[in-house]
Order: sequence, then structure tokens, then C-alpha cells
Amino acid sequence: MEKTASVNILVIEDESDIRTMLVYNLRKDGYAALGAADGETGLRMFREKKPQLVILDLMLPGMDGVAVCRRIRAEAGDGGGHTPVLMLTARSGEEDMMEGFEAGADDYVAKPFSNRVLLARVRSLLRRSGIFREVSEETDGLTVGGIALFPERREVFVEGAKVELTYGEYETLKAMMRRPGVVFTRNRLLDLVRGALHAVTDRAIDSQIVGLRRKLGPAGKNVETVRGAGYRIVP
Repeated sequence: MEKTASVNILVIEDESDIRTMLVYNLRKDGYAALGAADGETGLRMFREKKPQLVILDLMLPGMDGVAVCRRIRAEAGDGGGHTPVLMLTARSGEEDMMEGFEAGADDYVAKPFSNRVLLARVRSLLRRSGIFREVSEETDGLTVGGIALFPERREVFVEGAKVELTYGEYETLKAMMRRPGVVFTRNRLLDLVRGALHAVTDRAIDSQIVGLRRKLGPAGKNVETVRGAGYRIVP
């Protein structure tokens, strides 16, 4: 399922501040992420770690991003032919963009970029490649930010600490974590917990969300209220 720690992402970026920020935000969003400062190191890590996605800067010292992307695509026997590549660049010209696509890049983000936009592009590439469907939520769990939920064991952890939830709180959290960013109306949430609550009303759902946020601690801010619509969970 989506955004589990078993999805490994390699960031090849020579600017240390950007590389550190990307790795940090990817890990915060639940991915296993690692970084490389140049193309040669990135290719070695690609062969050793076999990531499910590569975020690649176009302008690298030595071997540039276009050359790295071509090498990744040439190594199809090691999985390179099917590994999504998201190209980053400070250039915004059409020719530069086409050069990246012709080298085998799957998507393109221009600097400076929004972290939310980049994470959305990552999720989109992983869905299109089918990688999310290859990850089992039963064994690997669902993760959003610091929240990890394991359906097989019906357990929830926040930053590694186990959290005890009621049946309704757990089912609500699981539904939202399976579809991050999707707004769940109160009626949808009512259907999920019907029979688990004595008084199944809008007010009961609101109280349940309040209890869920409290038990999640600082991670409770991930559960957002969408005014006039319902609730959703976001990274």
C-alpha cells in the first residue's frame, strides 16, 4: 500500500542543503530515503541499494544528470529499465526539459520547488509504475509521517511508541491512511464504525476524531478538518 518504509528512494543531488532537505522530508513522509552527492556515487548506490525511485539533479559535477539517467536506463537487467526517475533542475527551458525526457526521465520538477508538489509527483510516479501495489500493507504496514499502522496485528505506533485506540478510532485511522489526502465525509466514517458506537451520530464522529488526535499526540495534526466536508490525513 502507499507510503511505506519499504519504498526506497535515492536522491542524487550535489547541493547538500537541498539533498538533506529532500532526504529528511521523504523520511518524514514514510519512505526509506538516502542521498548521493554526485553521479558516480549515485550510480554505485543505485546498483547496491536498488531503489524503487530516483530523484536526480540535472546539473551534477562530473557525470551530469542526463548521463546518469541514461546509465540507469541502460542497466535494465538490474531493474533500471523500470525505475522511475524524477529529474530536478534549475533550468526551465524546453530544450533542457526535452533532454531529460529523451534520456529516460519520467517527470521533471524545476527549482525552486514546493515540497508538497514534489511529494505529490513522487506518489504519482510510484502509482503509475505499480510499485505501491507491490508493497503489502499487511507485512509492511501503512505509514503517514510518524504514524505507522499494521492491519495484520491491528497495532498503531507513533514515532515507535505503541498507541492504544478504540475500534472506531482504529478503523477511521486505517481508512484515512489507506488514502492519504482524500476527504472522508462524516457519513463515510459513520459507515465504517456503525455498530461499534452506541450513538452513531455526526457528534459521535467528531468526538472520535478529537480522541484520535489526542492519542496520536503531535502526529494528531496530520488529521485535518476540511470545513464543511469532513476529515482527511495528510503527511
